[in-house]
Amino acid sequence: MHFVEILPIQDELKRDFYAAMCMQENWSVRTLHERKESMLYERTAISKKPEETIKNEIAELRDDGKMSLDLFYRDPYMLYFLGLRDTYSEKDLENAILAELEKFILEMGSDFAFLARQKHFVLDGKDYYIDLLFYHRGLRRLVLVELKLGEFGPQDKGQVEPYLRRLEKNERVEGEESPVALILCAEKSQETIELMQLDHGNIHVGQYMTKMPPKELLEQKLSLAIANARELLEQRKEE
Repeated sequence: MHFVEILPIQDELKRDFYAAMCMQENWSVRTLHERKESMLYERTAISKKPEETIKNEIAELRDDGKMSLDLFYRDPYMLYFLGLRDTYSEKDLENAILAELEKFILEMGSDFAFLARQKHFVLDGKDYYIDLLFYHRGLRRLVLVELKLGEFGPQDKGQVEPYLRRLEKNERVEGEESPVALILCAEKSQETIELMQLDHGNIHVGQYMTKMPPKELLEQKLSLAIANARELLEQRKEE
């Protein structure tokens, strides 16, 4: 049975996305419903790309099993299952993710595999620690996850850059793509993201939500984000 046929999805691109993801990640009917209810398609970076790009990347996933970073990256990330209260620390956030690792991996994708917590390395005699380290089989990349309680700032990009270089030099093995960084923060400014040109590099910034917002509010937020992203693409074409 074609699971996607049971969902009333009118948008053809969206239907193709869910069909390809079902095949790639072996979703059950229940999982498909949950992904649709959480507006997974609208939360992926691919939804903000030109239509032709969306079609091509979905086709590569469907026909060749090739996952792109834009299909993998999401914003916001739904972490309401962590059970965090209004006040918590970065350590609390990290502990909660590890305690609910299975649910966290389901949010990130079934090809996501946990490798290490607080991975240590020394650079110029100083100790550094990567919050969480994962591997994505479909992307064939190491994915470091850095957790931030507040709003994303330029210093956060600077913090993870040496982490990526270290992983590239010492941890990447033959056949793998270059590592990428995912900075999960409580808030972010899209203007800052655009100014730092983080939409096209190996560092992605995603907001996380520890409480599920009303669906109507989420729909408005995501629709506005998609519209703004496409307007920016049109402006870049005209420049």
